[in-house]
Amino acid sequence: MTSSVSPDAAADRIPATGRAWHLTARPEGWPTPDDFALREVPVQAPAEGQILVRNIHLSVDPYMRGRMSAAKSYVEPYKLNEPMTGGAIGVVLASEHPDFAPGDHVLHELGWREYATLRAKYATKVDAEAAPLSTYLGVLGMPGLTAYAGLLRVAGFQPGDTVFVSGAAGAVGSEVGQLARLKGAARVIGSAGSDEKVKVLTDEYGFDAAFNYKNGPVAEQLKEAAPSGIDVYFDNVGGEHLEAAISAMNLHGRIAVCGMISQYNATEPTPAPRNLAQIIAKRFRMEGLLVMDHYDLQPQFVQEVAPWIRSGELKYRETVVEGIENNLDAFLGLLRGENVGKMIVTLGA
Repeated sequence: MTSSVSPDAAADRIPATGRAWHLTARPEGWPTPDDFALREVPVQAPAEGQILVRNIHLSVDPYMRGRMSAAKSYVEPYKLNEPMTGGAIGVVLASEHPDFAPGDHVLHELGWREYATLRAKYATKVDAEAAPLSTYLGVLGMPGLTAYAGLLRVAGFQPGDTVFVSGAAGAVGSEVGQLARLKGAARVIGSAGSDEKVKVLTDEYGFDAAFNYKNGPVAEQLKEAAPSGIDVYFDNVGGEHLEAAISAMNLHGRIAVCGMISQYNATEPTPAPRNLAQIIAKRFRMEGLLVMDHYDLQPQFVQEVAPWIRSGELKYRETVVEGIENNLDAFLGLLRGENVGKMIVTLGA
């Protein structure tokens, strides 16, 4: 197969090395900078069927904390002293595959690094003219599809439902609440970790009510926000939030469990909700959510949601951190709740 660029041009485009983050130790409790290292690694020219990508935007997401543990889970743990992975948007520098050419923008999973050489079948072209490139990591990407599938398929949302979303100012939660509103929810309630985020939820995203979970017991604040109870709970936090949602759940309610970020850094087993026995009397349904089970909804999701984004009916925010050297700070900030919307690390156009 012939390269999509001449050998001389390809050599000019391909640097000898690039920087990549490595996990050097498995964190106990909260990750610290001592568990990671930013290292220079060789950049490989693409072999047959491969492409070389210069990354432009990198994603950091809560699920990555679980991959830092050696415990068996739904996704393989990060390997020690090897480049980490995650969602990324980049531009093709060189291609050994007929479907990709230099200058194409692609979505792929070899993030946490400046340059990525990968098999072309694991990359997806994205259109920079249709939407800002960073949105393919957020509102139109994996977090967006998670919100869409979790609300509509897993939680079985119906018009007239009262919906409660925890972690509602994040990339997933903010889209869940807005989708529920656009699809006819009777009431949408969100929780967040600061008064500023609460204001964003009500004033910008159109939530009917929101509260700062740090200002008092979640159960009390949720009861005030939803005096008639809730029909759907979209869980990003777990712990006290899940217990409060169970107490507020109406008959035949539904819970979609997307994440439990309050427990990700726990060093001891966390207690289950003390009121889980209510599942019997209330006959509510609780189901775990992994977006990988719902990629069949991707075309429907983009077709329905993209027009709302273009029209401004569905709003989104991004917290942007610049520079590969700050990738770890962005991830740790995400775990501390410092982001509003999707946390993005940008490496330049």
